Formats: sequence, structure tokens, C-alpha cells
Amino acid sequence: MRMFDKINVVCILKLSYINVALDSRLEKFKEKMDMSIEAFSKELTGIRAGRATTALLEPIKVDAYGSQMPLNQVGTISAPDARLLAVNIWDKGLVKAVEKAIRECGANLNPMIDGQTVKVPIPPLSDERRQELSRLAAKYAEAAKVAIRNIRRDANEFVKTLEKNNEIGEDESHKLADAAQNLTNDASKKIDELLAKKQKDITQI
Repeated sequence: MRMFDKINVVCILKLSYINVALDSRLEKFKEKMDMSIEAFSKELTGIRAGRATTALLEPIKVDAYGSQMPLNQVGTISAPDARLLAVNIWDKGLVKAVEKAIRECGANLNPMIDGQTVKVPIPPLSDERRQELSRLAAKYAEAAKVAIRNIRRDANEFVKTLEKNNEIGEDESHKLADAAQNLTNDASKKIDELLAKKQKDITQI
């Protein structure tokens, strides 16, 4: 192999390493966007629809054993029918604590103790309440999109810094900025899909 060819191979290998490193760094911004989507999804579980779903109770924390524990770590949550949730509590000493946590969670629920089980009737929603919950879901969605746009801004600043330090060229900078925008578009689309599904659940009677 001629010396010129060897130099070309070395340059290509170096460029490949840089691209891999850049892709890895951009992936971190994608992971942050995914975390924002996940956080939004969890927020939606706290908004109850007209029918019973175990996700409504899962975020609730219970005073147990000297700490705040997730409800699903002190009992089994089930939905026996469309208008009823039930929590089968493993330690009977925590029954009252679970009942209190559900009552005070802010979801306007009225739990009832039945032995070692706490039953939670899910009352039907009025049209006015459905509209309020739908607007609340939209508010959460907009906040999630703002978080994602902030992550895109951080990604763009990162790319500009690389270009300023002559670590990448102008063309590569544009490609990375476009990739960051595509990640943003995909994340926003996922949020819109989650919002549409939740609003459909809320409005269903």
C-alpha cells in the first residue's frame, strides 16, 4: 500500500470515530426526549377517564414502614369491573394507611375498606368535568413539548460548539442540526398521539 493510501485510510478511520462519537452524543439528547415523553405518559395516568383503570392508583404513595411507598408495592391493584378498582393489601396493618392515601390523592375518590381489601368506586364523569380533564391533559402535553424544544436547543448549542472548535465542518453541523430537529418532530408526534388517546378515553362515556 502506498503512503498516500495509508494516510487516506487513517483519515477515514478518524472521521468514522468522530461520527460514532457524535451519534452517541446526539443519542443522549434523544434519551432525554424519551424521558420527557415517559414523564408525560405518567402524568396522564393521574388523569382518570370514565372507566376504572389500575394506572389511576399506581402513582399514589402510601405511608408505610417509615417511608413513602408506591401503592403497588404494598398490595395488588385490580379492576374487577368498569366502575370499580380494588387493592388487596398484603399487610393488614397498612389497610387504613392505603385508604387514607387514596382518599387524599386529589382524584376525588371515595375508597371503602372491606377486610384486607380497599374498594374504590369510580363515579361517572360529568360533561363539564370531562372537558376540564381534557384541557388538563392538553396542558401537560404543551409542557412536555416545551421540555423537548429545550432539549433540541441544547443539542443545537452542542453542535455549534463542535463547529466553533473546528471539530466538525459546516456540512456536518447542518446534518446534526437536522437530525436534532427530526428527533424533536418524532417526540412531538408521540406526545400528540398520547394526548389524542387520553382525550378519547376521557370523552368516552
